[in-house]
Amino acid sequence: MTDAVVVEVVRTASGKGKPGGKLSGVNPTDLLAGVLDALVERSGIDPERIDDVLVGCVTQAGEQSTNIARRAVLSSVLPDTVPATTIDRQCGSSQQAVHFAAQGVLAGAYDVVIAAGVESMSRVPIGSARGTGGLNGERFTTRFPEGLVHQGVSAELLAARWKLDRATLDEFSARSHRLAAQAQQSGFFDREIVPVRIGGTDERPEWHTVDETVRPDTTVEKLAALSPSFVDPAIAQRFPEITWCITPGNSSPLTDGASAALIMRADLAERLGLRARARFRAFSVVGDDPLLMLTGPVSSTRQVLARAGLTIDDLDAYEVNEAFAPVPLVWLRELGADPERLNPRGGAIALGHALGSSGTRLLGTLINHLEATGGRLGLQTMCEGGGMANSLIVERL
Repeated sequence: MTDAVVVEVVRTASGKGKPGGKLSGVNPTDLLAGVLDALVERSGIDPERIDDVLVGCVTQAGEQSTNIARRAVLSSVLPDTVPATTIDRQCGSSQQAVHFAAQGVLAGAYDVVIAAGVESMSRVPIGSARGTGGLNGERFTTRFPEGLVHQGVSAELLAARWKLDRATLDEFSARSHRLAAQAQQSGFFDREIVPVRIGGTDERPEWHTVDETVRPDTTVEKLAALSPSFVDPAIAQRFPEITWCITPGNSSPLTDGASAALIMRADLAERLGLRARARFRAFSVVGDDPLLMLTGPVSSTRQVLARAGLTIDDLDAYEVNEAFAPVPLVWLRELGADPERLNPRGGAIALGHALGSSGTRLLGTLINHLEATGGRLGLQTMCEGGGMANSLIVERL
């Protein structure tokens, strides 16, 4: 059986996911089509060879509805014979696209496939796909009579139950900005970022090339001045252990962005003269406590390590999505992992969390880090709404 390998990964720079953000004037279909074009150009793949395009997108409403993946293909350099589908596994949507793509290659269903993701949180606000009716039917309400909670409240519960105080969360968040700013200033992200035209004239176009969500001047003192985001008297009565320490500063910001990865059979890449950058070693997807919701990366990581026959100490780097600061900190404590190997180029608190795009964004940063440092093995894991998580392990080639 041939390996499934990554040949190329690209992404846009992050844009603030609100009106006035650098990418807020760009339709998400165009954002996604742009990374598909760049992926084809940078990899050198013949677009006729692509079997499928799998795209993660969470808020499938408005401009992101009606299978945005197919519209992006029809807006790109790919021929109209290339099919496409859109996937929702919440924050892990494009990581799930990566899993499905690589697993399709390993199963012999695909030779060449693109896994991608997109989210324009400025143009299609989070939650807008819910409509005006209620989400939960009678059976769900019977099982969970008190209801589940907002992810921000789940983050508060993690902080309370693992005794993570506000100072610890803010220190980790300041670290995320510091590391991301260092990577930005060193040119580390240049390898993965695709310029997006955001204005100007044909003679003097304006391009977006730098992550807008990174704040190099962030300090613990500035973060400490921010107010909690999710204070709710009813929730406080239900969960008296909560201390209300989750703020905009120790959470990932609303973000716009798109990303894409080219995944294919290793033997075909060699035959076509394309350089395989990494191969997939193992995958995991789990369901976990839907109330705590954000603990899934712990059990998913344990499962993927067991499947790969590895320990946490065998890994050279880990990308654990920073939806909220307690998520990677709980993961770190439960796995007994080395904090220096965790999100070494900063994480979503600084680089943003364009929901559907984050999985493929993390994959590119992880592979680039392994290449830059000579590391061999890396892990990527994402918490997901409803209490799920995906994990994968890649080996640099």
